Amino acid sequence: MKVAAVLLAAGQGIRMHSATPKVLHALCGKPMLWHALRAVKEVCTEKPVIVIGHGAQPVKAFFGEEAAFALQEPQLGTAHAALQAEALLKGKSDYVVVTYADMPLLRGETFQQLVDRQRSNPGPATMLTVMADDPRGFGRVLRAADGTVEAIIEEFVATPEQLQIRELNVGAYCFEAGWLWEALRQIQQNPKKGEYYLTDVVEIARRGKKAVQAVVHADLVETIGINNRVHLAEAEAAMRQRINRAHMLRGVSLADPASTYIEPEVTIGEDTLVQPNTHILGSTAIGRGSLIGPNTIVIDSTIGDGCTVLASVMQGAVLEDNVKIGPFARLRRGAHLAKHVHMGNFGEVKDSYLGPGVKVGHFSYIGNATIGENTNIGAGTITCNYDGEKKSPTEIGADVFIGSDTMLVAPVKVGDGARTGAGAVVTRDVPPDTLAVGMPARGIRKLTRKRKQD
Repeated sequence: MKVAAVLLAAGQGIRMHSATPKVLHALCGKPMLWHALRAVKEVCTEKPVIVIGHGAQPVKAFFGEEAAFALQEPQLGTAHAALQAEALLKGKSDYVVVTYADMPLLRGETFQQLVDRQRSNPGPATMLTVMADDPRGFGRVLRAADGTVEAIIEEFVATPEQLQIRELNVGAYCFEAGWLWEALRQIQQNPKKGEYYLTDVVEIARRGKKAVQAVVHADLVETIGINNRVHLAEAEAAMRQRINRAHMLRGVSLADPASTYIEPEVTIGEDTLVQPNTHILGSTAIGRGSLIGPNTIVIDSTIGDGCTVLASVMQGAVLEDNVKIGPFARLRRGAHLAKHVHMGNFGEVKDSYLGPGVKVGHFSYIGNATIGENTNIGAGTITCNYDGEKKSPTEIGADVFIGSDTMLVAPVKVGDGARTGAGAVVTRDVPPDTLAVGMPARGIRKLTRKRKQD
């Protein structure tokens, strides 16, 4: 059984009052169309088709090879939009799921229910409905005596009696593929709106004495459609609650889920505790038994097991196991802290590797540097890596002690076991096991390293 999907994403979204195409408005950090596409992919055997129109180029640019694209131009309604996918899908599937890109909360398992019901339906179509007191502009579902769907009545043409119907058309369907393309061609232009409505397929089916069945969905929240920014905020809250709940059920503790923001591609290991007012975004992965937050932002980063990230900001950074940073630390892109690194408050690291056991004092900046294991970086240390034209590297060996307020003017190397005095300005390489002091720093004597006891 082959299943294709068509996502209708060509509308202007006038009520969003935005220069951004409606379907690219973010929901938990991803465009609403991204969520809809991910859901239908769970039931598809073929590449989904996105029907685009308004804002076509940015939509295509964002999704690239994830889907095929059909252009609706001019935009003459939902049936006309679905028909644009025929050239890409005709003869390639047994069933076609059709839904709207502005319904990002629908789950893959919900679409699976539609497909499963259609497989057992002797008729050509199955639709998703929901029972609700607030119609939110959805069409009313009129049932026949045998329980099949007789008609979908759009709100603007419904009689007062029909407006009292509580069963609403969600806007998700599964069709027999061959029947769908023929039915779409039979739909007549609506005389009031001048458009071709997908909901008229019910009338086409009834005219051919074919049954349209409905799956009544129990979760009203999942059927939220987005027409304006109020709806977007409602959907954001619902999606965030869904994401947080899934993490908690997998063994992650959220001290205050209401103030915890986790995007959909984040992974978190068991027994990690996320404190309030923490944002974990992008493609972040966090290991087991870590403490994240409070008041922390983590973006596109990797955090190992047993780490502590307190009131800090990370973006594009890597923490190996048992690293502690913060409060008020900042790790910028390319920061890599090896096992058991400790970084104090108001420290900053960018494009640098800190070896195992390194300690970075507060108010320090480490940029374009490599630091060997068990080195101590004193408070106020700065790697002066940028001369106004280019950035240069700093290399610091193992078991080094960098005194407070040391300026390391790159390119520069500090050898294993060396030390710098407080306030040193290092403009030349410091040999191993040498004490360097002054401005500019100069080596004044050789040092004897204490050997660690086995």
